Amino acid sequence: MEEKKESKFNILEHELVPKHEVLSEEEKQEVLKRLGVKPEELPLLLVTDPVAKAIGAKPGDMVRIIRESPTAGKVIAYRLVVEEI
Repeated sequence: MEEKKESKFNILEHELVPKHEVLSEEEKQEVLKRLGVKPEELPLLLVTDPVAKAIGAKPGDMVRIIRESPTAGKVIAYRLVVEEI
């Protein structure tokens, strides 16, 4: 029986995956206050998402996503990590 070698692929290094970072509780509260929203009003990111797994995000965490755009420059978005939708 032939053994399959598991290739380790770091999704965070892929050119199409923008930078993701988990915010501290203090940063999370600051962002919510600045945006004037409640956590449940943010777009969602499943805890099972490959990037969420790679950065160690847990349900209740807030993730900052930083995208580079040729037309808009740097674009920042926020997501709330949840177990299921």
